[in-house]
Amino acid sequence: MPIRISGRWKMLAIMLVCSLPVIASYFAYYVVRPQGHAGYGELIEPVRAVPNQLGSTLEGIAKPLPGLKGHWLLVAVAGGACPEECQRRLFLMRQLRATLGHDKDRVDWVWLISDEAPVDKALLQGMQDAVVLRVDPATLNQWLLAAPGHTLAQYLFVVDPLGNTMMRFPALFDPAGASKVRRDLDPLLRASASWDQQGR
Repeated sequence: MPIRISGRWKMLAIMLVCSLPVIASYFAYYVVRPQGHAGYGELIEPVRAVPNQLGSTLEGIAKPLPGLKGHWLLVAVAGGACPEECQRRLFLMRQLRATLGHDKDRVDWVWLISDEAPVDKALLQGMQDAVVLRVDPATLNQWLLAAPGHTLAQYLFVVDPLGNTMMRFPALFDPAGASKVRRDLDPLLRASASWDQQGR
């Protein structure tokens, strides 16, 4: 019996140590950050954990959504037809990631397609370094959260390496807005620099 108890305490200690970096990043963002900086993103409380469900690649290969864990994610949601406004959102997300400089490889950009509509091959040519998955709308609503009267497609979501959706930004923003998004992301990336994994 003492051996079992000892094993459980060791397991709990390991889980605590593994979660400390994420806790530290939240602390750095919400407590330590300069008081003069008003956050641009909206905090999602409580955070919403990645569901234990499947998505699929455009080739129809099943992908467990928990497999996205381990990296910071910038997530956009849109239908496969992706008209001009949708394409602009994806372009802004790609550009935002590029502005992170040497940190960009620590952040995956993800397009979650909410229907079965075909995707223009020309659009995919500019997304070769993105994660693109089809996901059932009910599963998306379980993981991501829009404000009342809004849709998931109107936001850019930030997901932490534990798979928790913890922040959202307006999906369309001007250069000034992009700078504010960057200022919100920088403390999180800085606080987690010593432990998180490189992008996929």
